[in-house]
Amino acid sequence: MIKKYNEQPIINERIKYTIIRLIDVEGNQVGIYAFEDAFKLALDAGLDLVMISNKSDPPVCRIVDYGKYRFAQEKKAKEAKKKQHNASLKEVKMRYKIEEHDYKVRLNQVLRFLNAGDKVKITVTFRGREIQHTNLAIELMNKMAKDLSNSADIQQSPSRDGKHMIMILSPQK
Repeated sequence: MIKKYNEQPIINERIKYTIIRLIDVEGNQVGIYAFEDAFKLALDAGLDLVMISNKSDPPVCRIVDYGKYRFAQEKKAKEAKKKQHNASLKEVKMRYKIEEHDYKVRLNQVLRFLNAGDKVKITVTFRGREIQHTNLAIELMNKMAKDLSNSADIQQSPSRDGKHMIMILSPQK
């Protein structure tokens, strides 16, 4: 059960159910108990009665040391947060009249971003009358997509947006 950071589990006397399913310290299911009996078992062991899930019928409670339980939950949440990667959108800008070396530099930038797991927005900018040559920009973008075909998927094909031509690439799975 995923809990919000500030949401505290229900423990000990705050449990308002009369009948609960009990799990012992080792994680073995003990059975269905009246709340008073389960709470007494927890007190005798010097531990706390923590509600794990109130969605099931009867609700599930576990006998644990609440401090250690909370520490373990926070540690799990931190580990999960470390492992998750938010793919951001990186942008590479260029003009349609680009020299070969500059094109290769942009291609390497795009490859670096894709290998890091980020999406890449490729923007070709037009100035003045250059807007008439959108076909050259489309050819340039298609060439880039072909050069990156082994490491990128086209998420959005080349489209014109005012004075810009935009294409979005995402890393291959």
